[in-house]
Amino acid sequence: MKNQSDLPLLPVVVRIFIVGLIVGTLDITAAFIKYYLETGKNPLFIFKYIASGVLGSEAFSTGMPAILLGLFLHYGIALSFTIVFCVIYHRLPIISKYKVLSGIFFGFSIWVIMNFLIVPLSSTPKGEFKAGNAIKELLILIGMIGLPLPFLANWLVFNERILKRV
Repeated sequence: MKNQSDLPLLPVVVRIFIVGLIVGTLDITAAFIKYYLETGKNPLFIFKYIASGVLGSEAFSTGMPAILLGLFLHYGIALSFTIVFCVIYHRLPIISKYKVLSGIFFGFSIWVIMNFLIVPLSSTPKGEFKAGNAIKELLILIGMIGLPLPFLANWLVFNERILKRV
């Protein structure tokens, strides 16, 4: 029987990439819905906002290139958090026993990292803090990334039945 360390690298990387795409898509879909319901405007603006982290205010006057950059950055960030989670999940088996709690904690951790490290260090416009908006963003991160990650990692990345077929 193969154990995880005997697996070829590519299949594990591909499975982690798929999980990153799934949670990234869940997250951006929820953000799009929230933005559209609150503003009635085209939610693709969110990608321009993300791109403004690199381009500054120029992202808002740039068309499709800024949207594509924002899309790339969004999925890059989602994949980065997925990789970190999968490494932690692999090294701390207790996470698989407490998927809901670990998902809530990881979603909260993502929110803290994004709001107190990544966004402040970026060139995105800094608005005033609004508790209601922060809570909505926190719930989106917990619900769309934090909670799905332990279940998706368990099912798609570290599932013994899948590992035996590789």
